[in-house]
Amino acid sequence: MNMLPRILQTWVLVFLVISPTLFAASSVSRVDSHWSARKRHMREKVREMFYHAYENYLSHAFPHDELKPLTKGFTDSLSELGNLKLQHLPQDYNGSALSLIESLSSLVILGNNTEFERAVLWLSENLTFDVDARINLFECNIRVLGGLVSAHILATDSAKRLVQGTYKNQLLTLAEDLGRRFLPAFNTRTGLPYAWINLKYGVMENETTETSTSGCGSLILEMGALSRLTGDPIYESVALRALRKLWSMRSSLNLVGTTLDVTTGQWIEYSSGIGAGVDSFYEYLFKAHILFGKEDFWRMFQSAYLAVQKYFRHGPCLQVFKHFGLVYKQVLVGDIAAANSSHREFFHVWQKFGVLPERYLLDRQMIHPTEKYYPLRPEFAESTFYLYQATKVYRILRLHYYSPNFSPHCNHMFSDPWYIEVGESIVDSLNSYTKVEGGFASVRDVTTMQLEDHQHSFFLAETCKYLYLLFDDSFLVDQNIVFTTEGHPLPVLSSWQERLPEAYIPANWTFVKTRSCHKHEQVALNSTLFCNFISSFNSMGVVPSYMSIIECKDAQANENILITQNANERRRPSAMTLQVCPATTLSPSDGGQQIESVCHIPDVGADHRCLNDEDCGVDSTNCRKRSCSMAGYCGLWLIS
Repeated sequence: MNMLPRILQTWVLVFLVISPTLFAASSVSRVDSHWSARKRHMREKVREMFYHAYENYLSHAFPHDELKPLTKGFTDSLSELGNLKLQHLPQDYNGSALSLIESLSSLVILGNNTEFERAVLWLSENLTFDVDARINLFECNIRVLGGLVSAHILATDSAKRLVQGTYKNQLLTLAEDLGRRFLPAFNTRTGLPYAWINLKYGVMENETTETSTSGCGSLILEMGALSRLTGDPIYESVALRALRKLWSMRSSLNLVGTTLDVTTGQWIEYSSGIGAGVDSFYEYLFKAHILFGKEDFWRMFQSAYLAVQKYFRHGPCLQVFKHFGLVYKQVLVGDIAAANSSHREFFHVWQKFGVLPERYLLDRQMIHPTEKYYPLRPEFAESTFYLYQATKVYRILRLHYYSPNFSPHCNHMFSDPWYIEVGESIVDSLNSYTKVEGGFASVRDVTTMQLEDHQHSFFLAETCKYLYLLFDDSFLVDQNIVFTTEGHPLPVLSSWQERLPEAYIPANWTFVKTRSCHKHEQVALNSTLFCNFISSFNSMGVVPSYMSIIECKDAQANENILITQNANERRRPSAMTLQVCPATTLSPSDGGQQIESVCHIPDVGADHRCLNDEDCGVDSTNCRKRSCSMAGYCGLWLIS
């Protein structure tokens, strides 16, 4: 008689035990479905934006360089980029289809292989650089050379087969021809290139010797890639010489100026910063390290970043920001909390005006009086995309280590939906304030929303691209990619590496067991990769397939998952994995061994001897940069 009640009690108890899990799974599924639908909707809105801009360019401006959306005209702007005074404009230059070149990789990311093939064939048959046009080396490098090199790689990708049997390296031929025309600019005593060069006649008589830090230090990705593709080392060689010369000109504080003289190798403008004229210099130091594997690039970047953090950062943000250089660097080294704080500061300004002014004084909460314009720049969308990607891993780690009861669903990456909402705001603002019948117009004054008759090519190359990737990053699956400063994707290839960065070597990956998954499963955390490059792959356009590395594994099928390939012992989790920085305590769960510091960079010499500060690393106990003493030893000699 008591049997039925007991069975009923048992089933009630089982239901009470499993129901929270069932309801939680159902809740997560509903939330995930909601955001997936929302992202698909926004992806299509961005697609419409791109084609509205692209098709108006083809209708009213092609094959000239850029569209005038208000008058439905065109401008041959390749000779005007950076030429603020519009000096020495060519008489017979009819454009180089700049906006088409800039759109090539965006077409692939949007999945329009047919239009990509059509554009490639047109450029192959019609584009020439044998024109009497004085161009800015930096702008032509990042926009045209970068666009051609990237599109060539996409066109020759056998897995994608984007061009069906009609492509015979024509874009690479064009890129090499352009690269050859760049070379006379580097014929200076210092190796620093002239800012301006005539594509037909080389460096003109009485050409200005003034250039920017970015103009000398942001050439290595495109010209290095050209060397790797053609087998001719000259392009990478001249760019590398210029970069190293520029680095040798830094101050004792490891800071660089803004403008310099290429013939004397002296600074013209000593003020330093991370905005226009210098931002991509920092960006390319790190990206070059990832793309080519040179440790020199990493050491230069690390020194520069520490200097920027020490001398330019005040409170949660910079007093003056331009081009989101701060967010780039914060995400780059895994400082997600600080990057998020900076990003929210920028979003507050966006909400205040509807778009972003070119320059805003945060300490005074006012627009710079001479820089009220917004030329459809991509940096805010780009930073939003990077942070959204970075938080995929960051949030799951924080939830696990700070909430022992948190159990993420296997093979599911969490990310912060707030960035999706920011992306929606960007898209809505662009459509509300800048979309016109003939395309998308720049904003001359953000306080009045007066428009300017110019649709810059980077709107197609970057702004639309990063917004699309924010809502649909399927293009990045199973690919390791570095985006150039103009948004052109370059693959990370082992054949391009001087020495593969340690974080890429599977033998150096650390796998730590967690309690996040079910009984016979474990989560594999690539903590060495995470420690050295957390989010840096996603920041500034570096996106590897590894970012989905947090997934549940069957322990019985992968019994050796906790064993390194080089040693039959368990590797220790890094401080970044455990959210500790600096790490000075012992962890009982790790056998009483000291946890590796996330910020530690060893001295060059094992005996800690040094010739200068560059031979000293970063201290593991307090994350401070070590310096070289007068006696020639590395240590914490400076009082901060």
